[in-house]
Amino acid sequence: MAAGILVGAAGLDPKGVLLALLDRLPFVSVDSGLAVVEEGVLFQLRVPRVLLAALVGGLLAVAGAGYQGVFRNPLADPYLLGAGAGAGLTVTLVIVAVGDTVAVPVAAFAGAVGGVFLAYALGSAAGRGSGTANLVLAGVAVSSFLAAIQTFVQQLKVDQLARVYSWILGDVGGGWPQLAMVAPYAAVSAVALLAHGRLLDVLSVGEEEASGLGLPAARVRFAVLLAASLATASAVAVSGLIAFVGIVVPHVVRRLAGWSYRIVLPLSLLGGAAFLVLADLVARTVLAPAELPIGVVTAFVGAPFFVTVLRMTRRVDT
Repeated sequence: MAAGILVGAAGLDPKGVLLALLDRLPFVSVDSGLAVVEEGVLFQLRVPRVLLAALVGGLLAVAGAGYQGVFRNPLADPYLLGAGAGAGLTVTLVIVAVGDTVAVPVAAFAGAVGGVFLAYALGSAAGRGSGTANLVLAGVAVSSFLAAIQTFVQQLKVDQLARVYSWILGDVGGGWPQLAMVAPYAAVSAVALLAHGRLLDVLSVGEEEASGLGLPAARVRFAVLLAASLATASAVAVSGLIAFVGIVVPHVVRRLAGWSYRIVLPLSLLGGAAFLVLADLVARTVLAPAELPIGVVTAFVGAPFFVTVLRMTRRVDT
């Protein structure tokens, strides 16, 4: 985060930046030496962008770890249950209908929650309870159906494709209003997920074994899915669809710190924040003054990561 604040296309004096940040602390008054325009760049553009990137990255990573714990699959994704497809459809409809960027975060949040709700309802209706296999299949079905509708709408309004794809590829430049809007939901979902670390460890031995130990497996699974889906919806609402964060970060954390979710969840929260701030820093500076979509940067990391995981898996199987 310090690197994200100090480095950018606009050259700011590092000493002045540090003094300006100190000047915002209670009971501290120092002269930063920065011009008014430079302070505007720092506090209206760079600081909220870094904070939003950290918040979104942390949410996606901890949500991914939560999904992976519930489904007992290290490659489960935060968008597995239709959150991404639902958000993509509602944002496309809003952009096509009114072109109102103010309504986009609300539409994305509602669409993500709606997509997860449809997948959960379909998975519950498909069989007794809401087994993980049913939920995964329902998520795939809902995602495919909503994505098909989105593609159809895009073909009807080709002139709006650029705006839709800009949102899909991700952006964390929303500023203080979006940060304030999503912060309460982010706090609730993150705390709920972190509180279930020990229970996910018990659930990892299997549902029958966990039930034999007195754990209400269905209730724990529902609570974690609800919290992870809220975290995903909150992130999507302010950043668009940023891929791979929820897969790459928890997997790396498990490689470094072990498989206990009491450790994986908090480290995924911190690691996801650091990863996306770094990705945004690359997106802002590699082609400065132009910017790369942040989703392109995370994809450059995620695709080789998948190849590496597949090769390691094949080597272990052999």
